[in-house]
Amino acid sequence: MTRRFVACLACVVGLTTAASTSVGAQERFALIVSGASGGAPYAERYDTWRGALVTSLRGDLRFQDEHLFVLAETPGPGVGRASREGVRAAIDTLGERLGENATLLVVLIGHGTFDGSDAKFNLVGPDLDASEWRGLLDRLPGRLVFANTSSASFPFMAQLAGQDRIVITATDSPEQRYETRFPAFFVDAFKVERSDFDKDGRVSIWEAFSGASMEVVRWYEQQGRLSAERPVLDDTGDGVGKEAGAPGIDGTTARRLFLDRSEEAVRTTDPALAALLDRRLDLERAVDDLKVRRDQLTDAAYAAELERLLLELARVSREIRIRS
Repeated sequence: MTRRFVACLACVVGLTTAASTSVGAQERFALIVSGASGGAPYAERYDTWRGALVTSLRGDLRFQDEHLFVLAETPGPGVGRASREGVRAAIDTLGERLGENATLLVVLIGHGTFDGSDAKFNLVGPDLDASEWRGLLDRLPGRLVFANTSSASFPFMAQLAGQDRIVITATDSPEQRYETRFPAFFVDAFKVERSDFDKDGRVSIWEAFSGASMEVVRWYEQQGRLSAERPVLDDTGDGVGKEAGAPGIDGTTARRLFLDRSEEAVRTTDPALAALLDRRLDLERAVDDLKVRRDQLTDAAYAAELERLLLELARVSREIRIRS
């Protein structure tokens, strides 16, 4: 690479700390489901994890209460029953409220099973398998971030993958059927002090996933045990996914997606800034498209086009930082 290209990369790293797709003025919703526990120890654990995630969404990400749908084994104030009927009712209500620009976060906490054919998430009463979850969620507009943090969750990835979707599973194989540690770390992963690896004051979906994944690895090492789970993420729609740190283009969308609202105010009050943010998004997509076409180009052509895009991205990002 030329010195100019290396300098360009450094410039982009320094100037695009805000160069990401915030949910911004889009509406943000969440459906959090902690399923059937199977006993008191698990019930307490799932209640703790669910409560931590809901607290983080309300506090760290400033979700509105009316946009939070919470289901659990034991219903209570603001908490519905985590049953087949409860899930369907929540998704029906979401279908009435979500628009094309909405983003929905769905997190499943609990037990998962795989019988060699169907993967299911355990609910109170009859369960829903992965294909049934897809059938329900396919009716909803907007962007979906779906995280099944249970055991044997990997088949959900192939079922739920698609355009404008980020799918996370706690395992990379349906044979990983032991209780997972991933949810214990994922529920706190949106806290800036834990997962803001690029120090931009925000946590992307990829950072939350990566942070929780690293904690899983660390936990098994500290326990002196072989890992019984390997979290994976897919945002290309191919239903394959990859682990944090593994090669591949999965994660490019998740790196740009935030669930906070830090850009909303300036977007709605400054048309010039809104135009710059839209231009930045177009450039980021162009970079992603170029990476996909990498094998179709010569090294020189790829480097030249990437340099052009990154220089323009750095310029636009600098203007955004100055203006905001």
